[in-house]
Amino acid sequence: MRVITGTLRGRRFCPPPDFSARPTTDFAKENLFNVLENFIDFEAITVLDLFSGTGSISYEFASRGCRNVVSIEQNFKHQKFIAETLRKFEISDRVQSLKGDAFKFIGNANRQFDIIFADPPFDMPTVDTLPDAIFNHQILKPEGLLIIEHSDAKKFFEHPRREQTRSYGKVNFTFFRQRQTTE
Repeated sequence: MRVITGTLRGRRFCPPPDFSARPTTDFAKENLFNVLENFIDFEAITVLDLFSGTGSISYEFASRGCRNVVSIEQNFKHQKFIAETLRKFEISDRVQSLKGDAFKFIGNANRQFDIIFADPPFDMPTVDTLPDAIFNHQILKPEGLLIIEHSDAKKFFEHPRREQTRSYGKVNFTFFRQRQTTE
């Protein structure tokens, strides 16, 4: 696996063979960041990476200049790998790796983020509740962006804050927007 572009471009990271995470493919990751580069100033945003797995998405945001990324991973072995890779890439001052349950983090977070990226297990039964948990706990800044990576089996078409879904092979990214309400 490798970092696609930015200051860490081409840097490789190799999870152990017994690693159980499903990493975002380079093809899907490259296309996602091509979309984001059109409307995001990476150096000015804060990012929350939920269900971090290998940490791949956190590395990509940091490589593009994000100075504040929080990576949440529940599996001890995976979180340890992420922390070691952050040290190896010398970005642990910009990316904070925490071991914890994503839903508990959402419920207890005391800050907001510009972008929240979530890559839950494709077969996670509570994936439908993820957008509302994030919006209800107000951890996304006004006009913030939530991106959920999911399989074709999951559809978010009816969600009122869904903006679009992009498909890259078997990987889908659904974008949700935290809009300011005028009352």
